Amino acid sequence: MKFKKIALIGLAAIFGAGALGWQSLDKETRGFLAAFPTNTDLLFWSTSQRDAAFRALDRLPFLAKHRVVPAGDTASALPPGAPLALPMDIDAYMQGQRSAALMVLHNGQVRLERYGLDFDSEGRWTSFSVAKSLTSTLVGMAVRDGHIKSMDDKVSDYIAEMKGSAYDDVSIRQLLTMTSGVAWNEDYDDPKSDVAQFNNHKPKGGEDAVVSYLRQLPRAVPAGTRWLYSTGETNLVGVLVEKKKKKTLSDYLSEKIWRPVGMEQKATWMLSKTGQEISGCCLQAATRDFARFGQFILNGALINGQPTLPEGWLPEATTSRTGIGHPGRGYGYQWWTYDNGSFAARGIFGQGIFIDPARKLVIASNANWGNNATDPKATAAREAFYVAVQQAVDAEVAEAAAKR
Repeated sequence: MKFKKIALIGLAAIFGAGALGWQSLDKETRGFLAAFPTNTDLLFWSTSQRDAAFRALDRLPFLAKHRVVPAGDTASALPPGAPLALPMDIDAYMQGQRSAALMVLHNGQVRLERYGLDFDSEGRWTSFSVAKSLTSTLVGMAVRDGHIKSMDDKVSDYIAEMKGSAYDDVSIRQLLTMTSGVAWNEDYDDPKSDVAQFNNHKPKGGEDAVVSYLRQLPRAVPAGTRWLYSTGETNLVGVLVEKKKKKTLSDYLSEKIWRPVGMEQKATWMLSKTGQEISGCCLQAATRDFARFGQFILNGALINGQPTLPEGWLPEATTSRTGIGHPGRGYGYQWWTYDNGSFAARGIFGQGIFIDPARKLVIASNANWGNNATDPKATAAREAFYVAVQQAVDAEVAEAAAKR
């Protein structure tokens, strides 16, 4: 049985740690082993197990393997700014969110940086679907680099194994906007949903696990006619980029973003059972580096003043390409969009990078929501926090103008 097997492995790891010296392990690994889960399905772990795991998913390779995303030799500066005056109790907000980290950059300066859940700036926290926005950015870079000819090319032109499947006539653009029309169940509370099952899929020999799982899915509606959120499709995008670039996504991310942007820590990216980065999820990084990625996008994705994306990519990627059934909101190229020009990367259990170009704001957050993966109350509170930060910045601007 899977549950019994992983429990035994966990016990063996704890025993081995004791024999080698418990104190020789870092605190994240000790915490994870002390709260070790009894099954491999993270979506159904307890709150305390997730608290321990979200900072340590890359510490135990028998649970899931990962690949390192190296950082460069010098971290880019995040200069301190004046503390942001917010009309709210930040401690209470963070407790309600079960926040591990909260960071606000304004004009490139750190206006707020706080940590919780015994997490700190030295640790790495998992991204969940925030990784989708990084994967989308790598697609844009692959287009600029000439590895992808057109966003309207068919997926099956790049991944031959998808020929004859429901994805045969789906474009790369439709994958990025999640309008493929292929059936998918993203219910995080359902252990039989696609999102819960696909990473445990056992492909035939030599096949990629993601490709093998997605090629068997039926079509629900014609391509381009309906938005349906699908982590599987972002993972398929990752396979496409890796096939064309002929290097791992981790290496491409390091080459194009992690090193040149000046991240202060290495990141790690969890792998599927067949060794492919899970490109719709699970990048472990420091919160300060998630904030740096947001600042990089806010600044136009320039490196040394030179563009890294095709002309017009960011406006297309970060404004609504399709409705999502929520007034004032939409979905771009793996970015959640607001009609006021803001946009965000989002991950379950409270991960996020919110970007407001008009106010030159970046808000990075990591958390472990206690109720469920998409907790509506916690989601609403986070949206209210974004608005409170925007209003605080507007108040500063108004006050400065009044003094002139």
